[in-house]
Amino acid sequence: MKERKKLAGKRIAALVADGFEQIELTVPMKALRAAGAEVDVISLRHGKLRGMNLHEPGGRVRVDRTIGEADPAEYDGLLLPGGFISPDLLRQSEEARQFVRAFDTLRKPIATICHGPWVLASAELLSGRQLASWPGIRDDVVHAGGVWRDEEVVRDGNWLSSRGPQDLPAFVREMLDLFTETAPIHAAAASPLAVQSAPARTSPPLAALSATAFLPAPSTGRRLLSGVATLAVGGLAVMALRRAIA
Repeated sequence: MKERKKLAGKRIAALVADGFEQIELTVPMKALRAAGAEVDVISLRHGKLRGMNLHEPGGRVRVDRTIGEADPAEYDGLLLPGGFISPDLLRQSEEARQFVRAFDTLRKPIATICHGPWVLASAELLSGRQLASWPGIRDDVVHAGGVWRDEEVVRDGNWLSSRGPQDLPAFVREMLDLFTETAPIHAAAASPLAVQSAPARTSPPLAALSATAFLPAPSTGRRLLSGVATLAVGGLAVMALRRAIA
C-alpha cells in the first residue's frame, strides 16, 4: 500500500506579488507539494508574477486566484514569502491585510520568511509576538510591538518565521511540521526567555550589500551575472529540498 503523504488533503495559500524572492516561494512550494499539499498562488492580480533573485529579475509563476477570489476559510495554512518588493506591495492592500488577519483570527498556521512580516506588521498583528525576519526590517518589527529574534527559525503559536534564504533548510523542515497541525493553534511555542528583541545588526548581509554593485550596465554581461545568480540560489534550493524530504 502506498504511504500517505504527511500533508495529503491540506490546502495552502501562498500570498505573493510581483518582486517576490523566487527561492522563498518556489522551494517551500515544491516541498509542500511533494508532501501532498495543494498550493494556490494568491495575488493582487491575475496572470504571471515576476520573481527576483536578490536584485536580479527571476522567473515567473502563474497566479491561481486573486485575493478577492480566495476565501481563507478554504485553506489550512498561509505561506508569506519575502523579497524587497512583494511584501511592500501587499502591505499597501487592504484586501491583503484582511486576508492575513483572517488566518490569524482563526489561528491557522502562518509561515513567513525574510520581508514577509512586513505584511503582518501592516495588518497590526505583531504586538506581543516573537519572530525572525530579514535583519533590515528588525526595527519595523520592534516598532510594531513584536519581539525580533536573530535566529534561523522561530515558532510562536501558529506562526513560524525565518530570516532569509540562508535559513531555508530549517524553515522548510519546520514549515512542513507546522502545516500538519490543525487550527486553532493557541499555544505560544516561542521561548519565554526571549522577552527582549535581539540587537540590531552592525552591517547588512554581504550578499545583499554587494549584489547591486556588481550589476552590469544594461545589455553588458547581463546573461553571465544572471547565470551566476541562478546557480547560487539553485544550490540553496537543492540543499533545502534535500533536507526537507530526507
